[in-house]
Amino acid sequence: METVSISSRLNKSMRQQYLSLPQGEKCMVTYVWIDGTGRELRSKTRTLDSEPKDIQDIPVWNFDGSSTYQSDGSNSDMNIVPVCMFRDPFSLDPNKLVLCEVFNFDHSPAQTNHRNSCNRVMEKVKEHCIWFGMEQEYTLYGVDERPFGWPANGYPAPQGPYYCGVGANCAYGRDVVECHYKACLYAGVKIYGTNAEVMPSQWEFQVGPCEGIDIGDHLWIARYLLHRICEDFGVIASMDPKPLKDWNGAGCHTNVSTKQMREEGGRHEIDRAIEELRKKHSMHIRVYDASAGRDNERRLTGLHETASIHDFSSAVANRGCSIRIPRQVGEDNRGYFEDRRPASNCDPYLVTKAIARTCLLSSEEEEEEEEDGV
Repeated sequence: METVSISSRLNKSMRQQYLSLPQGEKCMVTYVWIDGTGRELRSKTRTLDSEPKDIQDIPVWNFDGSSTYQSDGSNSDMNIVPVCMFRDPFSLDPNKLVLCEVFNFDHSPAQTNHRNSCNRVMEKVKEHCIWFGMEQEYTLYGVDERPFGWPANGYPAPQGPYYCGVGANCAYGRDVVECHYKACLYAGVKIYGTNAEVMPSQWEFQVGPCEGIDIGDHLWIARYLLHRICEDFGVIASMDPKPLKDWNGAGCHTNVSTKQMREEGGRHEIDRAIEELRKKHSMHIRVYDASAGRDNERRLTGLHETASIHDFSSAVANRGCSIRIPRQVGEDNRGYFEDRRPASNCDPYLVTKAIARTCLLSSEEEEEEEEDGV
C-alpha cells in the first residue's frame, strides 16, 4: 500500500522555478481560519497592491461557509477578519500569512470562533501578565492510514527507544519535523523546541512562552504550517489524542505562569491556582476535548503517563498527575505549573480561557462571562 500521497512525488524543483519569479510591488496574503469542526484549518490567498505593514492594512474578506460546516447554502457568506500576521515561509517575503477570526454577516462571532471570547477574558486578567507554553504532540500517518514508517502488517518494537531517539530504527519522519521548525522560525511563530515522543512516528513541538491571547494565535499558525509541510512530504499530521490503544496518546500539555507565580515565594500562588482547578475539574475536562466526544477519555486512562479522567491530582515531577509542578519550581519555590489534561486536538483559545477564568477571575466576574454566553 502507498504510504505517501501521489502529489508529494511531483517535481518540487519545477515549483521552485516559478516561486523565484519576481512579483513587483504586489503581495500575496494567505488568510487562515478555523472551520466549523473547531479542529480543522482552511485557507485562501489574495493579491494586495503592496506589502502590508501591520494587520490594519489587510482588508476583511469573505468565504463560503456552507462548504466549511459554518452556514447554510441559502445564507452562506461569512467574514474573515485578520487578527495576527506572519511571514509566509512557502512563498517567502514579502508575502504574508494572516490568522483570522470568523464572523457571521450580522457581525456576531461564528460558533467555533473561540478567540473572540478568549480575548475578552485575557483583557480582564491583563494585570496578572499570564504566560502560557503549549506542548503540541501529534502523530505522522501515511495515506495508508497507518502511523508513518510502521510495518504494513504488524507493529514496531515496544516503546522505550523512541522518546528523543536517534537513528533510522527509532525516529520516523524527522525531515518533516526539522522543516516545520525552520518554517516556524521564518514565519515568526514563537516555537520553543521539538522532540521525538514515546510512540514511534509521534513528535512534539512547543510554542511559547506567550502572554495572553498570543499563545492561541501562534499555536494555530504552527499547526497550519505543519499541515502544509506534510502536504509536500505526502504524509498526514494527526492530532488524534489516542491513535492506538496500547501505546502512548497525544496531548497538548499547557504550562501556566502569572506574574505572582514568578515572584519570590510564588509557589503559594501556584498552589492556590491548583486548588481552584481542582474544584472545576469536570468543567475543564469538557473544555479540553475539542471533539465534544470521548477522544480524551480514550487517552486519560491513568496509564501511559496520564492521570485518570475521573480524578484530579497534582504533585512535583509526577507525569501521572493532572497537574505537574516541575522539580525546579519545587526547589525555587516559584515559577509555573503544567496542566497535563488538554488533548492534542484541543482549541488553545478554549483551554487558556478556561485556565485564566478559573485561576484569576472572581466568582462574580465568572458569572458575568457565563451570562454573556462564554
